[in-house]
Amino acid sequence: MDEGSARVVLLCGPSGSGKTRIATRSGLPVFRLDDFYKDLDDLSLPLSAELGIPDWDDVRAWHFDRAVDALETACGEGRVVVPTYDIGLSRATGTTVFETHGAPVVVAEGVFAADVIGALRDRGLLADAVVLTRAPWKNFVRRFARDLAERRKPPRTLWQRGRLLMAAERAMVATAARKGCRCLDAHGLATLLTDLAGAQIAPEVGPRWRAAPVGEIKGTSVPRPDPDSRSSSVGPSVTDGRGEAGRQHEH
Repeated sequence: MDEGSARVVLLCGPSGSGKTRIATRSGLPVFRLDDFYKDLDDLSLPLSAELGIPDWDDVRAWHFDRAVDALETACGEGRVVVPTYDIGLSRATGTTVFETHGAPVVVAEGVFAADVIGALRDRGLLADAVVLTRAPWKNFVRRFARDLAERRKPPRTLWQRGRLLMAAERAMVATAARKGCRCLDAHGLATLLTDLAGAQIAPEVGPRWRAAPVGEIKGTSVPRPDPDSRSSSVGPSVTDGRGEAGRQHEH
């Protein structure tokens, strides 16, 4: 990794847990890993035995290499063209340009964030990896309400899939932890991201990138996470500087 390149905080967690909302409010640029899902007509899509539809929670439903390559380009060059994925249509409908705007930390969030820990570490891009924890029933309610409002899938499918996700949620969090993620609740995550944004703001960035004041993120009054609790598998700390540290996009 070149000096001056951005590094990545990977963020995963159950659908509906609020990770996109918290990441966005931090003021850090947020890279949506879920934009790299495969299109519905891709013959390599795995199928869910329970629902008889594509299994969007299987990493094989996602373009792993394209996502990692795009992150590397964004960190090194400050911008990259990425797909725009429509959850309701289950396909990419165009492209957009993701820009870091000079921020030295990028939050890459999505269902499969834990799966790219090794790839980013090997490329010298990994700053941290976190899995957001929240009561499964709360995630179920938030997810179902959101997906109904956005008409992501037929109501029956949303209900059935939501129940399956709720049942598998604790195992999903445990798997992410085994892969190298630290477990944080919403307050802990908000504090972490606010601290990173506050410690890394660059004077020359000016108005293009403004870190959110601590008070703008709910729960940031809790103590900072214990540095000793960091997983040994994640990258080095990115809080060695000084300064002031979209929408839910999941199937």
